[in-house]
Amino acid sequence: MSPQDLICAVTVAFIVGMIWLRTRMQYARRIRGALALQPAGRIYFMAAGAVLLLGWLVAPWVGRALSPDTNVTPGLTRVIWFLATYYVFILVHRVLKSRGVEVFKPAA
Repeated sequence: MSPQDLICAVTVAFIVGMIWLRTRMQYARRIRGALALQPAGRIYFMAAGAVLLLGWLVAPWVGRALSPDTNVTPGLTRVIWFLATYYVFILVHRVLKSRGVEVFKPAA
């Protein structure tokens, strides 16, 4: 594994952790005690994982397509994709909350 790939793998793990923590903190404020992941939450996190995996595969190609005259590294385009995914899933979570869909609920 190249150093760039290692940095990207660490970035993916960090982004997944940040999505998880940020989403969980939204519910921890108003719900005391243990939280349980709901079916909508499983779909939410699987979608986040799928977008991150798609970014791993597609981001280098997108970087070369958008900027063919420069020497953009695959690692840079992947990290940009991963950060954009984090912000997109903040918006996705807000949409879910506005529609009354909960990612976490109190554990029974």
